[in-house]
Amino acid sequence: MKTGRFICAFAAVLMLTCFYLEAQEFPDRVWHKASPEEAKAWQNPKAQAFQEYLIDSTKITGLMIVHKGKVVFEYGDLEELSYIASCRKSVLSILYGQYVEEGTIRLNKTIKELGIDDVEGILPIEQTATVQDIISARSGVYHPEGYPGGMQEYAPKRGSVNPGSYWLYSNWDFNVAGYIFEKETGRNIYDEVERQLANPLHMQDWDRSMQQKEGNTSISKYLAYPMWFSTRDMARLGLLMLNKGKWKDVQVISESWVDEMLKSRTSHEELNRNVPVFQGTGINYGYGYMWWLWQAVDDLRFEGAYSAKGAMGQNITVYPAIETVLAFKTKAIYGRRNSSSVRLKVAQKAAEIFDSTIK
Repeated sequence: MKTGRFICAFAAVLMLTCFYLEAQEFPDRVWHKASPEEAKAWQNPKAQAFQEYLIDSTKITGLMIVHKGKVVFEYGDLEELSYIASCRKSVLSILYGQYVEEGTIRLNKTIKELGIDDVEGILPIEQTATVQDIISARSGVYHPEGYPGGMQEYAPKRGSVNPGSYWLYSNWDFNVAGYIFEKETGRNIYDEVERQLANPLHMQDWDRSMQQKEGNTSISKYLAYPMWFSTRDMARLGLLMLNKGKWKDVQVISESWVDEMLKSRTSHEELNRNVPVFQGTGINYGYGYMWWLWQAVDDLRFEGAYSAKGAMGQNITVYPAIETVLAFKTKAIYGRRNSSSVRLKVAQKAAEIFDSTIK
């Protein structure tokens, strides 16, 4: 997941000199590319050098930058479906909105009320965790996770913290969030991705048949919900978020729910304290409802930015201040990874592309 905090800087190379925003555009079935005039800030030797660097020195397999709804930079395979790792959690957060707002899912409902138990049992103090605690990664439940990818090596002793009082990135929370969604709504997560997102956004590559749950039920009964997307369909999700849930003339997700997802539930100070691996990385992340929030930024181009992040280089980042969406990925199912040093170099080279003389 660290890939995101470095390469995401690439999306910020657009100028922050436009105070009167142009109308946002949306793709139809196929993305619209920016004209040479619209993309001229990207058309320079540094951009070509950056692309060569991506080819020669990284494992990134697809990258797309969208500004004001049009593609200004693309690299690699944008259409092949592959595993998006923990970006799935941010997608689930979007799906929650309709059902929270209509009262089908109650965020103050406890896991005891939901009848949630697990292989090693749930402690009495853990049973008081609410749905809101779970989707904020603040449940205080440190039962082993049946699908890898969390950070439970940093977890306090079980039963030692009150639910809601402590942030920890745990796949137990996220997998239970999927179970709660299906239990309370009576809907399948993947069917809801198709209904709420793939169809209204006219995704080019979505394939319902590729989506299936996984997990080791001898460790935890709650399965993960891996998702397979193309890079260009990930960018559609980012564009929907950038536009506060609106797609063309349709409010696909309510604006109020977008705001709720992106409201800070955990500060970067607490996040860095609880999981020290985030300290000194160059980005201060806070946390909302399964979205990573950029906090305490020095560069105004990053003001209000937020990300969906997944292991091995999966990322959707939205930069509202510059009306920009970044989507990139690796074909993580094949175990392709980007080293920390490569990620840092990507960020350095990407920042050099921007030509500040372009107006």
